[in-house]
Amino acid sequence: SGRIVATAGGNTEFADMRAAYDALDERTKTEVEDLVCEHSLIYSREQLGFADFLPDERVNMRPVLQRLVRTHPVTGRKSLFLSAHIGAIVGWPRPEALAFVRDLVEHATQPQFVYAHRWTQHDLVIWDNRTTMHRVRRFDDLHVVRDMRRTTTRSEGPTVEQQAAQLTALPHL
Repeated sequence: SGRIVATAGGNTEFADMRAAYDALDERTKTEVEDLVCEHSLIYSREQLGFADFLPDERVNMRPVLQRLVRTHPVTGRKSLFLSAHIGAIVGWPRPEALAFVRDLVEHATQPQFVYAHRWTQHDLVIWDNRTTMHRVRRFDDLHVVRDMRRTTTRSEGPTVEQQAAQLTALPHL
């Protein structure tokens, strides 16, 4: 909820990953169906220029494997599971994986898939994190206070059995 909102910028954009998946051509749907990605805060922070992580931070931010395509447990509808935290696709060379993920994010964030929420004080927005990707838009965070509160309900965990997958897919960590 928006306790204190920015007077300019700071909107939150929500991309409908169900609609983005539905709009993929059949060849791409087949290509993404069984892909597994590595997600970690390390990857997204490195994109912002933060690369000096302490050993315990690396352990705490160890990548988690997630399927690129998820099936919603209630509706049965498929969606993409993309984020800025993806740093690899299991079994792919990293440059090709990152380029492919970038292309998917560009596809998924086209205007027809995105709702931009312009916050006013006390707004409450509820979304299903399993089927949306969200981001805050730029605002003057050095001079403007923005206080947003988030509540997360318990849901499904990772979409890949972690222990076995970590041993086989992530030997570099």
